Amino acid sequence: MLARDDQVSLKHTPLHALHVALGGKMVPFAGYDMPVQYATGVLKEHLHTRGNAGLFDVSHMGQIALRPKSGKVEDAATALERLVPQDILALAPGRQRYAQFTNEAGGILDDLMVANFGDHLFLVVNAACKAEDEAHLRAHLSDVCVIEPLPERALIALQGPKAETILAKFCADVAAMRFMDSGPRRVDGIDCFVSRSGYTGEDGFEISVPAERAEAFARSLLSTADVLPIGLGARDSLRLEAGLCLYGHDIDTTTTPVEGALEWSIQKSRRTGGARAGGFPGAGVILPQFEKGASRRRVGLRPEGRAPVREGAALYADATSSEPIGMVTSGGFGPSLNAPVAMGYLPSSLAATGSSVFAEVRGQRLPMRVSPMPFVPNTYKR
Repeated sequence: MLARDDQVSLKHTPLHALHVALGGKMVPFAGYDMPVQYATGVLKEHLHTRGNAGLFDVSHMGQIALRPKSGKVEDAATALERLVPQDILALAPGRQRYAQFTNEAGGILDDLMVANFGDHLFLVVNAACKAEDEAHLRAHLSDVCVIEPLPERALIALQGPKAETILAKFCADVAAMRFMDSGPRRVDGIDCFVSRSGYTGEDGFEISVPAERAEAFARSLLSTADVLPIGLGARDSLRLEAGLCLYGHDIDTTTTPVEGALEWSIQKSRRTGGARAGGFPGAGVILPQFEKGASRRRVGLRPEGRAPVREGAALYADATSSEPIGMVTSGGFGPSLNAPVAMGYLPSSLAATGSSVFAEVRGQRLPMRVSPMPFVPNTYKR
């Protein structure tokens, strides 16, 4: 994390002035000055999102249009399959899919969302990786696609059980959307891109809006009593309870999708024996792991005490062994559970639900049990 003296180099999202006006505690994150919390505090922000609706600024994320030079979206989809293990060609217009860019070793360069907008693909990538992702797309797909970054757009997430009722006041069409529907919508008189998705495990929406209209639209949403602004702190605890990966922590260039417990995201058509098996970077590493398994696996972990076990804590097979067998990659307190939760990597032989391991925290070995994820049931509208 950057020192406050380096603030002059931080970028601002289109909602920066609003965060400051609302009393947000600003911190550096992925090169941006972002709110970690507001006066309400992380705990209340988290619980408010689970019970009502929370408004998140995710404008630091990268938004990219992938436009086929032929005018045929299937050509863009076929081209993108050169870089990701997912079936993009079968992605119907108006639908969105989770994907990963992989490298030749099978590691994950970034994870992203891919939507079919009918005549082109719309991608949302992670903030810290967006420059590299754009360069990666240009290097490999420029023969087929025009790669168009969309820096003039903000991205707002409205998450929680009341999100549909609230957003429907501004766009009646959203009530008919189901989980992972995505496409252009007219919202509050603004031409937006809306997906029914998010990063909290709750029902909700992500709305891409022109930057110059973002603050007024956010203020309109916040004028509803059920909506509170939510900072990075609660965003992290919400996604951890939902068992969702944070790139650079739970997955990175050293982890394959199978090791990361993300094999559900790779459709059968791209696996061995499928209609378009392989053809993506690292296929020779990733695909055999479906049959033979990987040596390690991302798992959910529940500490048996009350103390949170944080990222970086070493994991051991027992209370006395000297050699670590794994590491915690995300950990903290789960407000919805009123208990600590974590995730990390263990040898596959010790990754079964109910297995017992120990984490080293301040010189002590704390017992943990391997737990199913998500820790809190998701509420997506299927």
